[in-house]
Amino acid sequence: MNDDSGEHLRLQHLLGAWALHACSPEETVEVEEHLLDCAACASEADRLRSAIGLLHPHMNLDLAPALRAEVLGACLSARAPEVGVPDYAQPYDAETARLDALLADLSEEEWDAGVQLEWFEGEETARRGTSVSGVLGHLLVVDGMVASSLGLPDPLRGRGRGRGGVGDGMGGEGERPEQRAEDRTEAFWEQVDSDWRQLDSEPPERWPGADGGPGSLRRVWRDQAHELIRTCAFSGKGVADIAVPYGDGVVLPLRLALLDRAFETWIHATDIAEAVDYPYPPPVPEHLRTLISVAVSMLPSVLAARRQAGLASPPVPVARPGSASRSLCLRIEGESGGEWYLPLDDPGGPAGPENCVSQVVLPEVQFCRLAAGHLPPRRAAEGQQGDQQAVVELLYATASMSRL
Repeated sequence: MNDDSGEHLRLQHLLGAWALHACSPEETVEVEEHLLDCAACASEADRLRSAIGLLHPHMNLDLAPALRAEVLGACLSARAPEVGVPDYAQPYDAETARLDALLADLSEEEWDAGVQLEWFEGEETARRGTSVSGVLGHLLVVDGMVASSLGLPDPLRGRGRGRGGVGDGMGGEGERPEQRAEDRTEAFWEQVDSDWRQLDSEPPERWPGADGGPGSLRRVWRDQAHELIRTCAFSGKGVADIAVPYGDGVVLPLRLALLDRAFETWIHATDIAEAVDYPYPPPVPEHLRTLISVAVSMLPSVLAARRQAGLASPPVPVARPGSASRSLCLRIEGESGGEWYLPLDDPGGPAGPENCVSQVVLPEVQFCRLAAGHLPPRRAAEGQQGDQQAVVELLYATASMSRL
């Protein structure tokens, strides 16, 4: 009785700690072996585990994406800001804040985690491998195109050191960068690699990250984002239509460029989150609705440009003189979605139920993944009917809006 009952009593006293996962590994093994042979303790252990589950249910510790908007809304309803963030800059403000919160939790090793970037090029998906740091560097230098258009410092300018560096050929102070976003990114990555290969010299002072690793890169990116938002806020509507050159003759007004930056920040934040196995929900519905609406409004012009480049069939009135102009119904499902009739043969042509020849149905996040080049066009539509060629060409046009 003494030995067996003493051991039984000792293990019985450990059941509470075991239920809380507070036992040492050795004690855990002892308790679980004892539970196999003692029905009374097994019943008590099950009761304790159930009770602890009620006291401390499993919960996701990540904040809901809408919480930030709710808190800010409550604060602003109590006291209006003296200087408000313009509507067109609010999605960028929110998405950079969300990404910054994700980056704040990354370990040193996670900054080096591999990230596979995807976009659509021509008729197929293109891929480029980099790291979490590389993705943030990409966001930094492409955001820099917008910053430069506002007269803010370009993160690339001045980084060269007289040996073909990134800063070479970028123009003097006050000039806007005319390089494509892809070229600026590749130049940044190449320069960073080159700087670190020179082990016998100090990393350049202008390299974001040289003085503190990834944390410094995050700080430079975050400071630039804050300055962009601050400049827009203090300038009001006066800067909304400033031209932002994206290279290849593409120029966007600032209000659309910042929405583009918000979209890309979210997409690449998702890439980072997937690389470090972290959940990352889409933007709040109000912002996602804005991003989707802008992308949809661009589709007729994108489709026309693809036709001009020989990547889509000619419009029907050209192929069959006298034919009526056609339209397509795009329905995006979800809280941020909606229904649009898009002209197929002329970007400014009529569009409505009376000349609709096709319908495409896409969930909201799936449409955004398609527009980001993260989803092959032929695998995108969940529902489609009518003219299949028109459907396929619209899906390819959506994917072609993506880039590195």
